[in-house]
Formats: sequence, C-alpha cells, structure tokens
Amino acid sequence: MAKIVSFTIDGKRCEAAAGTHLVAAAAENGVFIPTLCNYPGIPPKGACRICTVKINGRLATACTTKVLGEMEIQAITPELEEFRAHVVEILFAEGNHLCPSCEKSGSCELQATAYRLGIASSRHTYQFPVRGVEASHKDIYLDGNRCIRCGRCVRAAQELDGKAVFGFLGRGHLTRLSWNADTLSATELKLLDKASSACPVGCIIKKRVGFAVPVGARLYDHQPIGADVDAKRAAK
Repeated sequence: MAKIVSFTIDGKRCEAAAGTHLVAAAAENGVFIPTLCNYPGIPPKGACRICTVKINGRLATACTTKVLGEMEIQAITPELEEFRAHVVEILFAEGNHLCPSCEKSGSCELQATAYRLGIASSRHTYQFPVRGVEASHKDIYLDGNRCIRCGRCVRAAQELDGKAVFGFLGRGHLTRLSWNADTLSATELKLLDKASSACPVGCIIKKRVGFAVPVGARLYDHQPIGADVDAKRAAK
C-alpha cells in the first residue's frame, strides 16, 4: 500500500499517496490545476507549461512532479494565473482558432481554459499562419490551423494504440504535426484509436458527427472546466 504523505497547496493541508503526480493529487484535494498536454493513461510531458506551480519557491510543472511529504506548493496565485493567461493567449494568437465555427466549440479545453482564466481576447499579435487541412481519411480530418502542438495525439498513438502515426516536424513556431505516410488515409489511424480522441482542441475531428451536440448541451456550456474538482473542495 502506498505511503500517504502530507503537503500544502496555497496554505491548505492536503494528503495523497506518495508518488502521485501533483495535478492528480491536487484534484483529489479539490484544487484544479489547468493543463492542456496531460492525458489519462500516458506519461506526462510538461509541454504546455500551463500547470506550472511553485514548489518550495521554485517553478515546476505539476503534471510531471510527484508529491512528496512537506512540499509547500503555490498553485493558484495572481502571478501564476497571469502566466497561464499569457500562455493561453499565445496559443490563440499563433494559430487560427475561429471558435464560433469550430466543431469542438463548447467542448474545447483551450477555449474552456481561456474562459476560466477570464480571457476575452489575446493581448498578443495574431500571426494568422498558413496551415493545411488533411481530409483524405474516411473517418477523420485534421485541421492544422487549430493544432497547439501539445503532443497528446503523438503520445496516445504510441503509448495506448501502439502505433507511430503522429510526430512533429520543424522547430520553434514552424513546428507542425505530421503523420507517417503521404496522406492520413494511408496511415494505421483508426476511428476508435485513442489518438483520434485525445486532441484537446479542434485539430483532430471525427467526420459525420460535427455539431451533433446542440449549443446548451455541450461539455462546458453549463459549468467551467475543473468544476468537478471545485465541487470536491466545496464538499469538504
């Protein structure tokens, strides 16, 4: 049985099994730490940096850090929330995210995180990159305009599907999602693969189900992202 350790988050005494990743340990104790690159069942990467916290005064990513006893963690502070807001705004500015016309609107984790952080528009200059749409696959299409390069599809394909379907090409702002064939239809990607559902935004979309859920019934229409975790705190 795992040892239970005590630690504090924003001054609140918390407990979790030693070795639990901080994002999950915080959630167990009713503290929501946002993240876009983390995904159940695959090793954490710390790619998006939105889950950045301070542990004993030093910055660290909560998705890759395992809890130990007597950690003093700052998770929700004005400084950290401002940092997260800037990261989210940069993600909007460096892509082409047209939320009203996106099939993922209302269920998009990037959009929902922006709402939670109180973001109405980006303070950064929009780049309007020229990115392609790959629609050759019979069940899935991929819109590069909405990719935030979180790597969830890459790791889900490798770790959960056992396939090397996705990867990245280029560096810096020129980095783009790629696949291991000339077209997406020529890859091993299947509709039921975890990689097909791992995308937090509207980059990887399943065909013939667009807008099937009406406005008002979508995932984040009635409660913000992290509301389930907030409810744990309220119940204590």
